[in-house]
Amino acid sequence: MSGMRSRNDRYDNPDLTPPWKRARTVPEVAAERDLVVEEVSTGFCGAVVRCEKTAEGPTVTLEDRFGKHRVFPMTAAGFLLEGRTVTLVRPRAKAGAGAGGGAPAAGGRLTASGSLAVPGARARVARAGRIYVEGRHDAELVEKVWGDDLRIEGVVVEYLEGVDDLPAVVDAFAPGPGARLGVLVDHLVPGSKESRIAEQVSGDHVLVVGHPYIDIWEAVKPASAGIRAWPRIPHGQDWKTGVCAALGWPQNTGAAWQQLLGRVRSYKDLEPALLGRVEELIDFVTAPASPTA
Repeated sequence: MSGMRSRNDRYDNPDLTPPWKRARTVPEVAAERDLVVEEVSTGFCGAVVRCEKTAEGPTVTLEDRFGKHRVFPMTAAGFLLEGRTVTLVRPRAKAGAGAGGGAPAAGGRLTASGSLAVPGARARVARAGRIYVEGRHDAELVEKVWGDDLRIEGVVVEYLEGVDDLPAVVDAFAPGPGARLGVLVDHLVPGSKESRIAEQVSGDHVLVVGHPYIDIWEAVKPASAGIRAWPRIPHGQDWKTGVCAALGWPQNTGAAWQQLLGRVRSYKDLEPALLGRVEELIDFVTAPASPTA
């Protein structure tokens, strides 16, 4: 079962290492809000949220694509901007804006997934590898948040009409070193039907990951969906129908989904348990084939 993986710390929590400095002169860049940088000692990558002046010196708060915040000192040569080592400095105050406010810095626009946008980039020719998700709603959500990244990487997302069809899909796809297959499964919890099917198809060139939610709808944060919490639906009742009834949403689940999808603007509206899994699948299907594979 080498291809089936549980939650991976690499995608959910940055690996922390002691901070350090580089003693050399580097360009200074104003830490404007939404500028995307990487802190060199930890590898933490995120967008600037705010800058503050403290007794120990100025600090910058970064927010990664999972919504996690980290505060770093503005040490010399402490950050990477588009691969270049830079020193962040507090931006000059602008009329009507506090420190760290203002528009995104040039070259620092974020995609909906939290990646650094590539201006003028064209879609890459589709790879042989694919990512499969369970249904149309899953595919639409992945496209809305990760669409820019997927087009640049040449990754096509297709959907199943249920996980029961997965073994036949894998057989027909014939995955190999240059054509990896990644699969996102709903409600992938130990002992479930989904987990048994995942174990059956997983391998060196097939990676099956999943989130714990009954349906992809539940991966949208309640606050983003405009509700206090997702309702619990009794076993035996159709989950989406029950949710619509409990929340007073349109009884047409397709219309209800479009209403919910419209509330999703970026990765910040989704639960980390989904974000990490999609990132893992993209990395898996875009990894270079091993020459010895």
